[in-house]
Amino acid sequence: MAVPKRKTSRMKRRQRKAANRYEGVQATFCTNCSAPSTPHRVCPSCGYYNGKQVLNVEA
Repeated sequence: MAVPKRKTSRMKRRQRKAANRYEGVQATFCTNCSAPSTPHRVCPSCGYYNGKQVLNVEA
C-alpha cells in the first residue's frame, strides 16, 4: 500500500484547497461613466482607463 514519505506542508495543503474558494473575477465600476467593467481593463462603454481616454468608442 502506498504511504506518503513526508507530511504535506500547510502551504501545499492550502494551495490545493484554495481552488475551491475561487469565485471568479469581480466586476468593478468605471470611474468615468459608472458602467460595470472588469478590473485593470479599458472600459468597453466609454474607452477610459485610469482617468484617461485610451480608445475612441462610437456611441
